[in-house]
Amino acid sequence: MPRYYEDKPEGGACAGVKEDLGACLLQSDCVLQEGKSPRQCLKEGSCKALQYSFFECKRSMLDARSRFRGRKGY
Repeated sequence: MPRYYEDKPEGGACAGVKEDLGACLLQSDCVLQEGKSPRQCLKEGSCKALQYSFFECKRSMLDARSRFRGRKGY
């Protein structure tokens, strides 16, 4: 599921997870068939695994232990 781009500039620590989450939301049935916004679908529980990964990546940026363990995400 993760996408890697060689010629794309770096967008930050959690850019890959963020981009995958956006793509997942835009391709979900909630957006395509029901016509809801991606924000509404995210609140209803679409793409939970990527949402949790994005949360963990953002949280690891603030965690002091991440200096030793490295940031989570890709």
